[in-house]
Amino acid sequence: MGRLVEQIDIDVPADQVWAQLHRFDEYPNFVDGVRSAFAERDNRAHFDITAAGGPRGVDAELIDRSGEQVLAWRTTSGRPELKGSLAVRELDRGHCELQARLEYDGEELRDAFGGPKGFAQVRAVEQAVRTDLEQFKELVENR
Repeated sequence: MGRLVEQIDIDVPADQVWAQLHRFDEYPNFVDGVRSAFAERDNRAHFDITAAGGPRGVDAELIDRSGEQVLAWRTTSGRPELKGSLAVRELDRGHCELQARLEYDGEELRDAFGGPKGFAQVRAVEQAVRTDLEQFKELVENR
């Protein structure tokens, strides 16, 4: 099982970052490959993505731990099975850290999305998550 932890400092208050993470319809603005997304009832979300050359839908179950400012999730449909979390930690009144955690099976990930194997795959996943965090930072700081 592959595990990844990445974080980024953001120059806005934690509550603004926390609110932005709940705007699922805006995920296409910062998560590469997401074409559309929306929250559903019962703590679920749906994402239409482009993967391995074609469109597909992915459903996720959400666990919103508001008091801790942690949004945990796991996929509930399709492959690969993924789970992770997004955590916001206040650094000071105007700054925070956003941490992304991801757990994945490397072979399932490769089968679903294509790409390299082994260490090259780990590097590709790290780069994808890093890019998404940087795009999120730019979006929220420019609001």
